[in-house]
Amino acid sequence: QVQLVESGGGLVQAGGSLRLSCAASGRTFSNYAMGWFRRAPGKGREFVAAIRGRGSTTYYADSVKGRFTISRDNAKNTVYLQMNSLKPEDTAIYYCAATPSDCSGSGCFISRTYDYWGQGTQVTVSS
Repeated sequence: QVQLVESGGGLVQAGGSLRLSCAASGRTFSNYAMGWFRRAPGKGREFVAAIRGRGSTTYYADSVKGRFTISRDNAKNTVYLQMNSLKPEDTAIYYCAATPSDCSGSGCFISRTYDYWGQGTQVTVSS
């Protein structure tokens, strides 16, 4: 069983930055693919970014490419989402997700790829 705990959400003005963290339990964290998804008010869950295990290939949704960066620190069992140039449309609950099975290509974009989910952290961007 893998437990994920997100932190770092909050209220920020448009153009500002936030860094989300997701701490994971598990002895083989470096093998896990990790993803960030979000759910905006009245909308479905949306892929944001993912990072594969081992080689750390990264993927981004077009809406965040160039503004968000996903990274991982395997020594700390933690994945990060650095969010810059935030926009009001980035307002959502952000969820961290993990799969011990890794992922590849378009599979990393799909929520059902991931076996474990955090409780979510609220990000609110004011205009």
